[in-house]
Amino acid sequence: MSERSDTPLLRAIGRWSLAALVLNSIIGSGIFGLPSIVAGLVGTWSPFAYLLTAMGMGLIMACFAEVASRFTAAGGPYLYAREAFGPFIGMQIGWLTWLVRITAAAANANLFVIYLAEFWPPADDPFPRALLLTLLIGGLAAVNYRGVRTGAQVSNVFAVLKLVPLLLFIGLGLLFMRPIEARPVTLSVEAWLHAVLVLVYAYGGFEAALLPMAEARNPQRDAPFALFVALVMVTTIFTLIQVVVMSALPDAARTERPLAAAARAFSGAWGAGMISAGALISVYGYLSSMMLNAPRLTFALAERGDFPDVFAAVHPRFRTPHISIVVFALLTWGLALAGTFAWNVMLSAVARLFTYASTCLALIVLRRKGREEPAFRLPHGPLLAILALAFSTVLVTRMGRGEVIVLILTSLLALANWFWRTQRERRQARVLSP
Repeated sequence: MSERSDTPLLRAIGRWSLAALVLNSIIGSGIFGLPSIVAGLVGTWSPFAYLLTAMGMGLIMACFAEVASRFTAAGGPYLYAREAFGPFIGMQIGWLTWLVRITAAAANANLFVIYLAEFWPPADDPFPRALLLTLLIGGLAAVNYRGVRTGAQVSNVFAVLKLVPLLLFIGLGLLFMRPIEARPVTLSVEAWLHAVLVLVYAYGGFEAALLPMAEARNPQRDAPFALFVALVMVTTIFTLIQVVVMSALPDAARTERPLAAAARAFSGAWGAGMISAGALISVYGYLSSMMLNAPRLTFALAERGDFPDVFAAVHPRFRTPHISIVVFALLTWGLALAGTFAWNVMLSAVARLFTYASTCLALIVLRRKGREEPAFRLPHGPLLAILALAFSTVLVTRMGRGEVIVLILTSLLALANWFWRTQRERRQARVLSP
């Protein structure tokens, strides 16, 4: 592959740190609110919705595993699309990926303050909220500004911390489990598709962990390992959580905080407090992974001339893309103040499906174009890629008018970016020509 390997960044992310980064990028706010939504859509069948989504997402992650194993540079889906389809499509996917990262991080930052208000009610007032968001996002930006090794260590710690309350919730819930009460619900294809699309948000985010591959020690070998380990873990955790919620709450669809309500049902107030604290830890861990991952996207865009050169600047002491980190933190802070969580679930899920589809299609194209074998070769890769494309295409049809408008605007921004890049290349060519 034609990619830059002379990156000035520090390769400090090991195999298990990468697996923790993938896990941290997946488990965020979704699992604390989605069980009630899924229960309302498909009732007692909701645990099977998680398994069905895992099958579709497993196809997509398997395609990512092969494609990622061809590269050692930063960029993730943007880089894969650029190599497979050229700079124009690569830029479209790059902007779409950036949209997902910023809105997802902003929504989770906003949700952190909402959960904190359960313990400290003034947190939701305008001034304390703005101050908390500044400290939250600014603190994580400072950690990652000073070095990728520190950022990866923070991600590792929170990957473990966020699992503790979830595993405790599962263990106690199964210990005190009651028969799941069957309630009448009208099942339809539309309800199942809606449930799976919502759960794409819960399973999504893994692609963000592939953005900083220029700082992974052995990205071609470690990326497939990290993806498959995370898929098995999150599928098990998510499905068991839904089983516990359905067992503890006869009418799970009627609560906005299903895990806290379920924990209160079988372990009292301390259980609800534990889960609320776990939600804070989970969202903070998710944000820590986003602050490490997302700035590497704009760094990769600038490194290849698709963004202004300033985004490719590397700090001379800390060897981090410090300008990209600062810009991402400022944009996240601004959008978090606007409060975008509820709408972000659907927008993020739909936007991700386009980036997933591009990588699945890239598998087929890169197999034809590439001379060397990938470090991981997916058995029956083209067939599985087609199935993953079909899965994404069916779900994309569920998007609404609002999502369509935002995607069109993002595409237009990418188009303007493309014209800027073309004009700059022409000016450079005129300067160099005799």
